[in-house]
Formats: sequence, C-alpha cells, structure tokens
Amino acid sequence: MSKPITFSFNGQQITAQPDESIRACAKRLGFDIPGICSGINPHYRTDGSCRLCMVEIKGERTLAASCKRQPTDGMDVSTTSPRAEASRRMVMELLLADRPAFTPSTYQPADRFLTLGEQMDVSSSRFTPAADGSTPDTSHPAIDVDMSKCILCTNCVRACQEIQSNAVIGIAGRGHLAHIVFDQGDALAFSSCVACGECVQACPTGALLPKAMPHPVLKTETVDSLCPYCGVGCQVTYHVKDDKIIYTDGRDGPANLSRLCVKGRFGFDYTHHPDRLTKPLIRIEGVAKDPAILNGGDAFGQFREATWEEALGHAAASLESTCEEFGADAIAGFGSAKGSNEEAYLFQKLMRTAFKTNNVDHCTRLCHASSVAALMEGIGSGAVTAPFTDAEKADVILVIGARPSQNHPVASTYIKAAKRDGAKLIVLDPRGQALSRHADYGVQFKPGADVALLNAMLHVIITEDLVDHAYIEQRVNGFEEFSQHIKTFTPERMAEKCGVDAGTIRAIARTFAQAKRAIIFWGMGVSQHTHGTDNARCLIALALITGNVGRPGTGLHPLRGQNNVQGASDAGLIPMVLPDYTRVDDDFGRGRFETVWQMALNPVPGLTVVEIMHAALAGDVRAMYIMGENPAMSDPDLNKARRALASLDHLVVQDIFMTETAMLADVILPATSFYEKTGSFTNSNRQVQLGRQVLPPPGDAREDLIIIQDIAKRLGLDWHYKNTAHVFEEMRRVMPSHAGISHQRLEREGSVTYPCTSEEHAGEEILFGEGFPMASGKARLVPAQTLAPDEEPDEAYPFILTTGRMLEHWHTGAMTRRASVLDALEPGPVIALHPKDLAQLGLVAGDGVTLTSRRGTLTAATRADSDVPQGVVFLAFAFHEAAANLLTNPSLDPFGKIAELKYCAVKVEKT
Repeated sequence: MSKPITFSFNGQQITAQPDESIRACAKRLGFDIPGICSGINPHYRTDGSCRLCMVEIKGERTLAASCKRQPTDGMDVSTTSPRAEASRRMVMELLLADRPAFTPSTYQPADRFLTLGEQMDVSSSRFTPAADGSTPDTSHPAIDVDMSKCILCTNCVRACQEIQSNAVIGIAGRGHLAHIVFDQGDALAFSSCVACGECVQACPTGALLPKAMPHPVLKTETVDSLCPYCGVGCQVTYHVKDDKIIYTDGRDGPANLSRLCVKGRFGFDYTHHPDRLTKPLIRIEGVAKDPAILNGGDAFGQFREATWEEALGHAAASLESTCEEFGADAIAGFGSAKGSNEEAYLFQKLMRTAFKTNNVDHCTRLCHASSVAALMEGIGSGAVTAPFTDAEKADVILVIGARPSQNHPVASTYIKAAKRDGAKLIVLDPRGQALSRHADYGVQFKPGADVALLNAMLHVIITEDLVDHAYIEQRVNGFEEFSQHIKTFTPERMAEKCGVDAGTIRAIARTFAQAKRAIIFWGMGVSQHTHGTDNARCLIALALITGNVGRPGTGLHPLRGQNNVQGASDAGLIPMVLPDYTRVDDDFGRGRFETVWQMALNPVPGLTVVEIMHAALAGDVRAMYIMGENPAMSDPDLNKARRALASLDHLVVQDIFMTETAMLADVILPATSFYEKTGSFTNSNRQVQLGRQVLPPPGDAREDLIIIQDIAKRLGLDWHYKNTAHVFEEMRRVMPSHAGISHQRLEREGSVTYPCTSEEHAGEEILFGEGFPMASGKARLVPAQTLAPDEEPDEAYPFILTTGRMLEHWHTGAMTRRASVLDALEPGPVIALHPKDLAQLGLVAGDGVTLTSRRGTLTAATRADSDVPQGVVFLAFAFHEAAANLLTNPSLDPFGKIAELKYCAVKVEKT
C-alpha cells in the first residue's frame, strides 16, 4: 500500500493520502482554496478549467491547479504568496467580466460564484465583457436558461455526461466562440433533456435555474429529509420559506450521492396543491356510492364536513360493528408503501389485534409479490441481496423487465457509469428503452416469453459447463434435477417462442456466465404476470449456478417501485406474514408477537389485494380501512374493483387528496403528506433512513400515526405511543433484523442497512456470503415451465396491452399529476404504438383512439414510439382520464397472487 505523503502547506506540515489532490487534502484539514469544479460536489471529477485554485509550489516555474495536482513528500505549497493571490484575483476578475451584475437569486446555488468572489474580496472587474448575443431560453417547463450568465466552468457538462450519463449538454465552438449547447444546439424544451436538474444544482452562476422561481428570497430554512417517490431512497435538502418548499438539493446520501431525478428535483409542490384534504368528511346520509362518480361529477358534494371526534368515532364504530356482526374476516385493510415503517407497523398491528384478521396487504401485491415468493422459496429471504450501487463493481449487469432510466433514474446512473467504465450491459425487454442505448446486448423478446428466453440461457450455461461447480457443491441444492429439467430448453427450440435467435441467446448466456462478478436487476415486467414467480425462479437460478450471490458486484435486485415498499413489507403489511417475514401460521414465531402485543393472534393467512376485492363483490368482506392506497386506480379490472369498493357496507379512507378510492368512501380522514411528518423509510438497498418533517400539516389534517392510534384507542386498544421513535423501539424488539437500529442512530448516521443485529453492527450490504437462511443452509433451484399468458391476442382483440410508469409520473398519479412541473412535462394520457402499426391502422400521432379489452374501454391520443414492438400497445397507469387498469387482466400468479398487469389482449379503433 502507498504511504501517506507529508508536505508543507502555508508553512504547516500536513499529511495527504495517496492519490489525494492538494485541494482535497487542504479541504479535509479545514483549509479553503477557492475553486468551482470540485467545490460544488465532491463526487464530480476535478477539471482544472476555472484556474481559481492556483497555488505556488516552491522551486516550480508555473503555478499549479491544486484540484489536479497531487503533493509529493517534502513539497512546499503556498496559497498566500503574492503571486498565487494575484493570479486567483485576476482569474476571478476575468470570470466576472463574463457575467452580468449580481442580483440576488431565490435559488441560492446560483449565487455561489458571486459569494466566492466576495470571499476573495473581488466583487467587480476592470475588464469590459464582450458583447453577448444570447437570449434567455424559457421554453422548458422545469428549467430556465440564460447563457449570458455562463462562465463556461463546464460543471453542467460533467453533471450531465459523467454524473447522470445523459449526454445532453456539450460544448460547441472553439476558443472565444466556445459555448454550452443542448444536443445539436436545440432549445432545451426540444432537446433530449430528462429534467433531472443535475446541471441546475451544479451551475454556480444562475445560467441554469429552476423554472418560475418566486421573487428573490435571500435566506431559506433547510431541512434534510428524503424523496417521497421511488425505492431508490434519495436524500434531499428542502429549502423552505413561509411554510412553502422553494426548491430542493440532492444530498450526499449513500443511494444518491447528491443526485436526483425530475420527480425528486421538481415534484414537491403537490403538497401545496389546493386539492389537499384538510377537514374530515362523512358521506351524506342517503347518498349512494355510485362508481359512475369516478367518470366525472361533484365528489365533494357527496360528503359533509365533520369534526375529528365525529369522524373517528364513526370510522371506528362502523368497523367494529361489522366485525361483531359478520366476524373478523369481514374486515380488510390496505396500508401504504408511501407511508413510514412506523405507520406500516401500527396499521398491520391494528388489523391483527383489534379485528383478529390477517386480511391486510399493500401495493407489493401489485408489484413484486411474485419476486418475493420466488426469493423466499429459493434463498429464504425476500430482500435484495446487494445494493444497486454494486453495479459499479460488476463485470456484467443484466437488466430484465425493468426500465431504470424511467422508473429508477438515479439507480440507473450507477449502471450507466459501470458500462462507461468497462462493464458489459445486457438489457432484456420486449420494449426498447433509454438504457438499451448503452447496452452491449439490447434484446427485445416477445412479450410474455421470459421463461423461454431465460431457460434457454440456463441451458447454454449448463450444457457448456459454464457453471460454478464449487459454489453449487457448497451452497446450492437441486442442481442435478434442475440440469435434467433444462435439457429440452435448447436455444434453437426456444428461439421461435421468445423471438430471439439462438446465436444471440448463446452470446448473452456466455457473457453472463463468464463474468467474474454479475448482478441482476428486474422490475414489474418480470413480476406482473401469471408466470411471474417462474420468471423470478429463472433469474435466481442464473445467479446461483454461476456463483453470483454473496459477493460485492453480484446479486439479485428486484428494483422497488414505491419509496417504502421494502419497509412496508418488512413491517408486516402482508397477509401471510408478520413483521420480519414471520409466517402467521408459524406457532413459535407468532408466539413472539403474542408475548409482546399481549394477545392471541389469528394463525390463518389472510386474503391478498385482488382476493379481497373478489370477496367484497361476493359479500364476504363488508368493510375496509384504506390508508394511502388507491385501489380504484391501481387494481386490475377496475370496473370490478370499483364495484367492489362501492358495495362495501363501510369504507374508511385516510389520504391527502380526494382520490378515486376516497370518492367511494363513507368516512374520509385527512392525512399528512410525506413532507409533513417524521418517520423511517427503507429503500431498495435495505437502507433504513429518516424522513424528517419539512412543513406543518394544512388545515385540520393530522399525521397518519396519530390517526391510526386514535382509531385503535376507540377500538379498545391501550396504545400510548409518544412518537415515531417510540414505535420504532417496539419494532426493534420484534424484528431481529432491525435490532441494532434506532431513531437516534439514524439521526446520527443518516442511514443504516439491515440486517443490523446490534448498535455496534454496521449492517450488512451484501447478504448470504456464508450461506442462505434455509434449513439446509443452501439455496434451492426450482424449475420453471414455459406457460402462455392467461389471455392471448386473437382476431377480435389483436394487440397486446402492456402498462407501466413513465419518467414524469408515478403510481396512480395522485401526487405527480398535482405537481406543476411534472404535469406540464406530461399533461395527459397517450397510447403508444409502433409507427408501422399507426400507419396500418390509418392513424397519425395525435389521433384519438378507443382501446378496448374484454373488461373495459377507454380513449386517449396516440403517440408514435419505435421502442414499442409491433403488435403491442403501451399505456401508463397514472391517468384517471384513461385508467389503464380498466382493461387489465386480474388473473393471478398462483404463487405470488399477483395479477397479470403486463399482458392482455386489446383492440385499437379510431375514435
């Protein structure tokens, strides 16, 4: 190992680490050298272009850029010599000449350059700037551009190309004609910009600014918290003035390293939307619950305002009377993956102790239940085995059924960086996608043919003896039987089934198997099928037979869709398991909870999301308590789901907006948004992090944790939790995986990865390095057969419909449709078809069409999208005007009980 270097810095002897620059060393020790390139974000590559950090080195003829120069033993460095100071001041004056006079900005990062000048005591320039012919570009809904303020520091170029790997921003021209451009000189709105805002955060001058900032605010309050959207778990600093969020900055958290995407950067103002629920509401007596109200009408006109005392009393009494009259299984509850760990824990505890029912579930049933079923069966745990940041340690990355650049943009930056640094990238998806542009193999296979493709890959690996025999011998059961099963799945036989030629199948199989370290990422394109569990079984087998679980740069990572879907699952919002995945029918495990909760629990697994809707239609489930979920938009076959909700005797909804589900409620309890409460959240990496309250609740809205506890007390439970930390302490007692985590530790460390067994334990990022939590200590290979989707296209319904998210919108759109920038970027639903399909149908992009399945119909405008294969239609499910799940198939995977949301037959007709 290289030894530390000792050198003189302004007359003091200091020590630098190997490969550390003079400026980085000085900053670490508390000495501040001016500079722009690495001063904004420590993760940016130092560039040396601004020349503000020049220092004098004794015995050298020229000054040196301290951000690039590394010290050597005995070097004598001075930042205070007359020559160094004069040089820095001259450079600052020259840069100032390129920027108009200083005017304070609401967006404080835009003042960093001027603040730097003031610190150097240089606030004006002797030099007359050259005439600037640029005009402001205000074309983009999220970002304003004023290149008259640009000093060509190139921070934005590195932010876009090297941090986010989007390659939108570059430099055109030479010498004094050099200038920043977007793509080929387009206006920003017409470029390929994805509005991540990394360039805005990196710009020190205000040349790039958040759109429509209010009048100058010289100082804001800051609160460090998290992003409320996907499972990446980005840490964010919120800037607040007069109880309003003004703007956000990415924070240096372990998942995001200060990066954000368009939703985290610009999607916060939904919390200030006038649609917020601020008063408890009770349905007006005699007003029937008619699902037709969801197609338009005055939903608020069906309710009257009530006091909290009346609303809580009515909610608790209706649930209690239903339980007494019809039994425990006539009650069901949906918790939320948008809520905190503490809320999820208390919600499932309420259902299991107050009503003695396990009919409690949440959106994981519509996302990754099949993945969890396969993982529990194969390796004994439903959690990811390695963080997505380990993509940068992998030699080969396989992405299937996931669109990280759209749905987990910050996670995708690590994948793109790994590819740039030499890793091989395999993207398998029926649709093309942004990440395909970076892939060594961008393979589009037939929709629903995942098992055929993956089994053919497994056939190649086994028959060509590319397996890791030592790993299999020590850590895997069932290899011989699995090898026999896979013999018939030759690439030549599977090529027609999956639409990929045998040569390509062999190439991607060899590439994956021959890697020293390979990691697999997948999403709902794998899980949302009737054969979703089989899809995941194949992926688990790929990792196990090649020895790619349990080491850095390897593993299995189902990317989580909502910000706390991992934590909500861990906390027991699942009908078959208690917190920490203890099965409800495991007498010993259940007994641990009965001791702590001091009451007997129901040992019979409950119903899942879709099963609950079926039971409601049948009259078996009579009342529901729904917190923060919107099944009237998210469940498959919405016509049935909405009829089921309307048929309930009692429906209690706790939410922040009048969602489609709330429109069918009997009692509506106004809750707090993510920004208005404190609690812990667990991201896709199993990193438990603290979300802090940023704003006070509006009107009479209350924190979810308080509402749950108020209902519990009215149902006879003696609950007296003081705060979220108090709840978390109980969670630690019953969840061994979280035993070493406390709110105090989260405050101190910012993030702790579970499993974490003690306060001294750092937490385990990489799981199963020594073995698997199975009775044998070994993982298990489970064969998968090729099964056709439940419903195939035919003459009447010739197209395949697939659904999903888009970059700008999330989940059912309740939040993002009310975020001004996000809704401006994608203001309405579009039905995406391949250009050739549009032409064959006699359509052009923008024409209205009617989309019909065997379950429903909707209309929307078309969009030409060459990433969509011929014969396939894509529709995002965030738009109530064209709710995709009116069409989708509710048929279930028999193992994960997840619906086939990714595949159904439809017809397309011109409106």
